[in-house]
Order: sequence, then C-alpha cells, then structure tokens
Amino acid sequence: MTAAENVCYTLINVPMDSEPPSEISLKNDLEKGDVKLKTEALKKVIIMILNGEKLPGLLMTIIRFVLPLQDHTIKKLLLVFWEIVPKTTPDGRLLQEMILVCDAYRKDLQHPNEFIRGSTLRFLCKLKEAELLEPLMPAIRACLEHRHSYVRRNAVLAIYTIYRNFEYLIPDAPELIHDFLVNEKDASCKRNAFMMLIHADQDRALDYLSTCIDQVQTFGDILQLVIVELIYKVCHANPSERARFIRCIYNLLQSSSPAVKYEAAGTLVTLSSAPTAIKAAAQCYIDLIIKESDNNVKLIVLDRLIELKEHPSHERVLQDLVMDILRVLSTPDLEVRKKTLQLALDLVSSRNVEELVIVLKKEVIKTNNVTEHEDTDKYRQLLVRTLHSCSVRFPDMAANVIPVLMEFLSDNNEAAAADVLEFVREAIQRFDNLRPLIVEKMLEVFHAIKSVKIYRGALWILGEYCSTKEDIQSVMTEVRRSLGEIPIVESEIKKEAGELKPEEEVSVGPAQKLVTEMGTYATQSALSSSRPAKKEEDRPPLRGFLLDGDFFVAASLATTLTKIALRYVSLVQEKKKQNSFIAEAMLLMATILHLGKSSLPKKPITDDDVDRISLCLKVLSECSPLMNDIFNKECRQSLSHMLSAKLEEEKLSQKKESEKRNVTVQPDDPISFMQLTAKNEMSSKEDQFQLSLLAAMGNTQRKEAADPLASKLNKVTQLTGFSDPVYAEAYVHVNQYDIVLDVLVVNQTSDTLQNCTLELATLGDLKLVEKPSPLTLAPHDFANIKANVKVASTENGIIFGNIVYDVSGAASDRNCVVLSDIHIDIMDYIQPASCTDAEFRQMWAEFEWENKVTVNTNIIDLNEYLQHILKSTNMKCLTPEKALSGYCGFMAANLYARSIFGEDALANVSIEKPIHLGPEAPVTGHIRIRAKSQGMALSLGDKINLSQKKTSL
Repeated sequence: MTAAENVCYTLINVPMDSEPPSEISLKNDLEKGDVKLKTEALKKVIIMILNGEKLPGLLMTIIRFVLPLQDHTIKKLLLVFWEIVPKTTPDGRLLQEMILVCDAYRKDLQHPNEFIRGSTLRFLCKLKEAELLEPLMPAIRACLEHRHSYVRRNAVLAIYTIYRNFEYLIPDAPELIHDFLVNEKDASCKRNAFMMLIHADQDRALDYLSTCIDQVQTFGDILQLVIVELIYKVCHANPSERARFIRCIYNLLQSSSPAVKYEAAGTLVTLSSAPTAIKAAAQCYIDLIIKESDNNVKLIVLDRLIELKEHPSHERVLQDLVMDILRVLSTPDLEVRKKTLQLALDLVSSRNVEELVIVLKKEVIKTNNVTEHEDTDKYRQLLVRTLHSCSVRFPDMAANVIPVLMEFLSDNNEAAAADVLEFVREAIQRFDNLRPLIVEKMLEVFHAIKSVKIYRGALWILGEYCSTKEDIQSVMTEVRRSLGEIPIVESEIKKEAGELKPEEEVSVGPAQKLVTEMGTYATQSALSSSRPAKKEEDRPPLRGFLLDGDFFVAASLATTLTKIALRYVSLVQEKKKQNSFIAEAMLLMATILHLGKSSLPKKPITDDDVDRISLCLKVLSECSPLMNDIFNKECRQSLSHMLSAKLEEEKLSQKKESEKRNVTVQPDDPISFMQLTAKNEMSSKEDQFQLSLLAAMGNTQRKEAADPLASKLNKVTQLTGFSDPVYAEAYVHVNQYDIVLDVLVVNQTSDTLQNCTLELATLGDLKLVEKPSPLTLAPHDFANIKANVKVASTENGIIFGNIVYDVSGAASDRNCVVLSDIHIDIMDYIQPASCTDAEFRQMWAEFEWENKVTVNTNIIDLNEYLQHILKSTNMKCLTPEKALSGYCGFMAANLYARSIFGEDALANVSIEKPIHLGPEAPVTGHIRIRAKSQGMALSLGDKINLSQKKTSL
C-alpha cells in the first residue's frame, strides 16, 4: 500500500493564508516555549507533515521536550503526531527513537486518568507496526479490567484490530473477549465485544447468543443491532439455522429502538417468505413511517415497502394493509404523500377499493378546510388523480367519487380543477349510466367556475352530452345567466354612463373633481370611488372573460350553442320553438361579435375567433344534416378514439410491469456459480449489511451493476504520453455527488523522483476537496494517487493539471509534465423522467434559459435520429409512439429528463427529411433545450452537438 492510499483518520482545519514557519523557529518554540506556545508549535508541525514535509530533525526534540508533559491538549495532539509521523527508515526498519515513544505509550496505558487511557487505546487501533505494539500487549490486556467503561470498550476495539492485523501478538483474543463478554454489564462494552466475536470467531458469538437469546429484548439497542447482523450473517451462510433464530427476530420487531425495528424487519423478509413474516415486517415498516418525524426516514422506509410489493407473492399480503398504509397521509410532506398514494393505488383491489375511496374523499374534503399551505394545492391534485385512477379501474366507484370531485371545478387552483375536468370528461364518455348525474352536477357548479380554461372545458362537456330538451334549456339558461344583460355593448355603455352621472352621487367625505374620458367634469366621492370595483365583482363570469379580451372562450361558446341548437331542432318538432331557440343562440353570438369589434374589451377579438363564430352563425342559419353529423357525432368519436388509445397505452405499460415481475427460468438458462460470478451479479445473494454500508459511502456502482461486462478499463483516461518521463492515467469513478480520480503514476526513468506531486485544478461547478500528498518514486516504480472532486450542479466540467517532481541528485529546478484534460460527462448526472403534458408546458413557459441546437447529422431516418438522441442524452420521449408512427417527412417530439440534483431539462425536437435532396439526404431541423439554469442548457446542448453524428463501426 502506497503512502497516498493510507487511510486518513484525522481532518485538521488550517487557515490557508498563513505562512509556513521555519524548522528552526519551531524547534525553538518546542524546546523553550510555555505550554501554550508548545501546543501551537506542535499543531504547525502536524500540518506541515500532513502537507508532505518530512521534518526529521524535530522528532527527538518532541520526544525530549513535549512527550513528558501532562497537559491533555498536548497529549491529544501527540497522538495525532505519532499517527502521521514516519516511524521507519527508508529500508523499512523501525526508528530507534520509537522505543522511547513506546515507553510513553505504556505509561499512558497505565495512567490513572481514564480519558488518557481510552484515547491512547483508540490511537493504538491505527498503528500498523507490530514491533511497537508487542511490548504494550500486557498493558492493553490489563485495561479490560479497568473500572471505567470508556477504557474497557476501547480496550476491546484495540484487541480486535491487533488480532485482525497481527494475530500472533494475541492468539487467544476470541477466548479472552468471550470471557469478558459473559461477565460484562455495560451495554457499549458488550456491543464492542460481541461485534469482535462476530468477525473473529462466529461460533463463540453464537454460543453466547444461545445462552441469552430469551433476554435479547432487554438488551440495549446498540447490542440488539449487532445481534440482528449476526443472525442475518449466520442464516445467510447456513439457511438451516433460520428456524433457530427467527423467533428472536420476531421479538426484536417490538424493540423500543426504531433502528433495531428497521433492521429486524429487513432481516425477517430475507429469512422468510411466509405471509405472517411479510405481514409483520410490513406492519413494522408502516409503524416506523408514522412514528418517525424525519421525512428522509419516511422515504427510505417507504422504498422498502415498495420493494416488498415488487415480489409477486408478497403483493397479496400487502393488499390487506392498504388502510394502514394510508395512515401515512397524515404526514405533511408532499413527496411522502405522493409515494404513499402511488403504493396504495398499486395495491388496491376490488376487496378494498371502497374503503380506499372513502379515505381519499375525506382527505379531499380536509384540503378544503386547511389553511392554504404551499403544497395543499399539489396534494389536492394528487388526490384527484388517484381517485380518477380508482374510478377508471373500478367503474362501480365512479358514482361515489364524481359528486365530491365536481365541487373542485369552482376551485381557485386551476391545476386541480383541470384534473377533475379531465376525469369528468373520461367518466361521462365511458359510463353512460352516470351521464344524467354528471350533467346535473355540472349545471349546479357551472356559475361558480372562476378559471377561463375550466369554463371552456365545462362548456364543451355540457354541449356534447346534454341530450334531453330540459337539459338543453338549462344550459341556455346558465349561459344567459353567465353572460348577463344583452346586448352587451349597449348595457355596458349604459352602466358607464350611469356611473358618471353626478346628480346620482351621494357625497360622503370631501369630494374631488375628476375629468372623464370625454373631457367633462365628474364629481367623485368616497362612495362612488368604490363602485367600479364593486361593478367588476358583480360582473357575471363569462362577461368578465369577454371584457378582459379572452375571446377564445367565445369561440367555444359558439360551438356549444351550435351543438345544442342542432340537437334541440332534432328533439322538438314545433317550428316556432325551433326558430326561437336558434334565434336566441344567434343573438348571443352576434352580440359577442359586436363586443369584440367595439373598444370596450381590453383586447380586441382575433380574426380566428371571428371566423369561428361566423361559421357557427352560418351553420345555424342553414341547419343542414351534414353539419349536424359533424358537430354532434364526429367530435365525440374523436374523444372516443383518444380515450381508447390512452387505455391501450395504460394496459401495455401494466403488461410490461407484470412481465418484469414474473421472472421465468428457462430450461436452457445458464447456471450461475456464486464463486465464479462477478460481485455485481450476486444481487439477492449479496450481504445486505455490506450493501447498505456501501450505499451510505456512495459506492453504489449502479452503472457497473447494470452492465456486469462494463469494465473499469472503459473509464480510463490517458493523461500523459508513453514517452514522457512520468506516465499517468486516471480511472474516473462518478458517485452521486462527487468524483473520485484514481491516478496511476509510473516513473519511466532510472532516477528516483522525489516530491512527485499531482497538481489539479477544475473548471465548471467542480471543487477539489483536498490536495493529494507528495510521493517518492523509485526508478521504474509506480503508485496510485486518489483525488476527490465535489460536484455542485449539472454542467460540463473539466479537470486539468500537471505532475511536478524533483530528480534526486540533480541541481535543476522542478520538472513538470502537463496532463491531458479530463472532461466530466454530464450524462452521469442526468436520468430519464416523465411528466404530464400540462407540467411540461408549464415548465417550458417558466424556464428562462434556452439553447437552440441545429441538427447536423449523417443519419437519414427521422425515427433513428430521435432514438440516437434519446440514447446519447439519457432523456425520455414524452410524445407517445402512436403520434410518432407513420411517415410524413416531419417529426416533432418532446423530451424530458431530471438530474440527480433535482434540475429539470426539457427539449423539443423538430426535424424533417428534405425529400427534394433525395432519399440519402440526412435529417435536418433543430432541437430547442430549456432549463432553469444556464449551465444545464449549455451542457446538454454541447452533449447533443458532440453526439449528433452516428459513428460508423
């Protein structure tokens, strides 16, 4: 192991602007200074050694003048100093001075102060020199009998590390610790001793556990955790032992410690697939989620529940716990609620759907009474979507759900109301028996709708599905009520004139003169000044939309009036009533056209809306059967086609999910031998405790695990040339939020290279965590240097630098080898994600950074180019396959991805095949990228530019 690979135990903060002191001044302070001065000098020595200075001349000074001191701060610093100082000569033999240090250790191990004893024992765990440890063994063993638990527990750890590294120094360690464990009363000491036995002598650990297995519940939580780990490891290695320990794991599910309950539940699931075991573990997880206040804990445990559900045999057991899972909705965090609702929806069945709907209805009603919280609207939206999904999957529930949801059409939150509208539209088309109920409820809430978008949707539903004479008359009544007094222009002018008549004003308070638009004077008092605001409040909703200049709703209204008028004509035989109804509809359209052309609205009517309303007027004037078919049949058929396509997509995705779960083993499948498989392939056979430890350290290696054949060699970057005096190459390992560079440095000369240092710098949102230590390389020797780089956001980064070194015996300046740049790939941080069309459009409007990339490729097929872009950018195509199918020479698709930092990336691909240039002409067009941050948009654009062309194999 090289110096660069030594484990770092101690981190010391040091101000970077301070000047490094000279060795002479340090020696003077250490010899003649007081305790405070010696402390500061010792700190400076430690920092200099950590920075690569050797300082051999100070070793004897510190032994003579600092080691005998009894000050606790000095003692703590000395332990750090002895940890990092070189203890051997260049040929590997122990320095003579270390005999004196060893004697000082022995005295500290017999010191009356328990802190000094304990901290010295902790320090001995870090020593790797057997010659230093050998004389100390009697003193270490004696510490096992010390009166203070701090000393005893550190003595156990010291014995464990010495036994693991140099077994010959203490061959009877397992027996010694077993006897210590039997007589020990302190929980932390027992935990350390038991942990040592697990790793050093598992049989002795099992013997001890079998003597006290009935008292496990009374132990402290730290010891219980170690017992769970032992049971897992034993049963993992020897499945026949499961019956012996499973009762103990059941008991630990009732532990008072959340950590023990979590580990016990996870272990129980791996030991047994019995329904009772799965139910007990799931119940334990649910209790943990409800009782724990930390949202991160809730999310982690929820993930474990979701993993349980993935197993086909466990799903049935979890279905009975849906109501318990819904108790988690009491958590205010939106992410937790989102996962809970998704899990409940996946587990719902015909047996419990009714109870689920009742709970969700209560939650929906609760959101009305809650004081507005930033996430209340989003939560309401989630509930609406969940109820929607329940109703689609279980049509019998729709009748219970619709009345509650229809109240939300008048909600201020447009997103929730839009979801309700979408649900109502689907329900009214699919369930014929619910149409009268939906139309009735829609007419009730119609006048209260505040959003123009929802108003348009409600108009369409009423126009499409009102089939009786009474309903049609009700729709017309509601429209007239929503439009107010007609003709609109004349009534508005009258109102304005009425507001401006001075003789009608009631003067309250001091009156002030105002000039009207016509240049005349009008008196305004405190009473009259509030009237215009009141006038706007009293304005009917549709009239308000029109006066605000939103005439798209007028075009929708014209279509609706045309539909119901044509249907009324077919239902009513009396010519007089037919003409009367059509005339009323035409009057409404005409008055809206008049208003659009006047100067009253804030924005004039657009030509498109004029054309649409004029077309409807023409259709009503003729009432031809062809137009009746187009308005009243074709429109509904289009909706029917869209819903059936959506249903097919859902069924297809569900089928894919079920296929993923049902893992079938074919007769000719290869047999995997655990001894021969790569570590990544062991999946379920992997040690769960080891996996969780690796995950906590960030070494998940997901990329490698996804492809067992992926080799480290694919990620090696050559940094220097083969003819350089120092050859270097780096393996770039990307964890979630940091990058580890493992640099191999090879001395290709016949000289010894001293102070060989890897100097790195970064561009982009990258930060070098620490400076790599200098090395001394023998002729033709090699070493590995590790460097950590912190990543703050998703954008392209570059790491560059050089290697500097001194050649022994040469008087020249330091030599330098410049390294090639290492480009950090943005794709390591971007993952495919999905969102709804509405969310995509909203983000597209909100994001301010846009990057337009021109298509420059050698690919000649539109679909192939799209797939190539998806593969090279890790983005997901939101445009459905059916919309992309067929060939017309043009293609437009929306792409979406999210980074591990939570940043969204949107892209719109607009491409075409220029037919006039021949069949072999490449695809042309452009890709627009939008993101919240500039770095994300630019980096994604660079990535697309680099990977547009298909490389020929």
